[in-house]
Amino acid sequence: LRTTLVFVCPKDMYTAPDSCEGRCGEPYSEEDECHCNAECRRYHSCCRDYDRHCQPEGFSRSQDAITDQDLLHISEQLYKADHNKAQPTDITLNPQHQASPDETGDQEDRSPQPLYKYVNEKLFSKPTYSSFIKLLDNYQRATGREEDVTAEELREQDNFLKEVMKTELMKKLFAFLHEKNRYGSEQEFVADLKEMWFGLYSRGDGEQDSSGFEHVFSGEVKKGKVSGFHNWIRFYLLEKQGIVNYFSHNFNGPWDTYPDVLGLQFSWDGFYKEVGSAFIGCSPEFEFGLYTLCFIARPGRACHLSLGGYSLSIQTYPWTKSTYGNGKKYIATAYVISP
Repeated sequence: LRTTLVFVCPKDMYTAPDSCEGRCGEPYSEEDECHCNAECRRYHSCCRDYDRHCQPEGFSRSQDAITDQDLLHISEQLYKADHNKAQPTDITLNPQHQASPDETGDQEDRSPQPLYKYVNEKLFSKPTYSSFIKLLDNYQRATGREEDVTAEELREQDNFLKEVMKTELMKKLFAFLHEKNRYGSEQEFVADLKEMWFGLYSRGDGEQDSSGFEHVFSGEVKKGKVSGFHNWIRFYLLEKQGIVNYFSHNFNGPWDTYPDVLGLQFSWDGFYKEVGSAFIGCSPEFEFGLYTLCFIARPGRACHLSLGGYSLSIQTYPWTKSTYGNGKKYIATAYVISP
């Protein structure tokens, strides 16, 4: 029995990648609107910039392609390198009711108790956790309201990036992307992380009201519903304050240790989330690194990974209405879609 977490994205907001940058030699996928492999000429399905990017001297040589096998291998490496993750004794969950597909949208609280019975908050004193938590209160959750980014908040962004880059996990990710010719230096990688995750764009009427980090980790409210919000630490802290009310779960992953995966139904200060998938018990750098990997390797489509021998897929979408640098795209969202 295969369970899939479904998250519906408006078609006018997100589109599949239409460029060969970083994709030369990728295996054919019917999900792609254009292709970058050697057969695309034969089938007249190449992306318009195929010639510019996919020549031997170009940015993306065939040996730089990130294959499906590469993704399975590097994701297992990152999984093993998550040394800051919670241990089984650090978290006690109380999942209670498992919702059927026809129950996830009815906004009925079928779990009277909180999801988290216990969390060892000593975890939060670890540098990557503490620097991550400081970022969570930097945002206005309502879309359409301009974000006012202070000098202190910019320092907090830089500090978080500095701390995660000290970890073996993020060093392994950089080494992989460097080998694949995506970044020439760690400094270039960190600068791009800051733009793709923290760069502001407009989900409303022109206001700089959103970023990938805010959407994915902190969460937003748009048109009366919770949007994004895929982080276990954020959920725990708000549930502890009585601001988040856990309703049920529709999926519980096969892992018997952390990180695990849950699909959640919950209310955030009265606003409902029908399916909010989240890693449970992982370090901030694990989530940040895995989502970054998939955004770079498979933007706009499913990114198939392996964690502890179990299959897992992540969906990312680029923000297509504005860019930074040389036409690069911000992260619109990232989340787990299946075990």
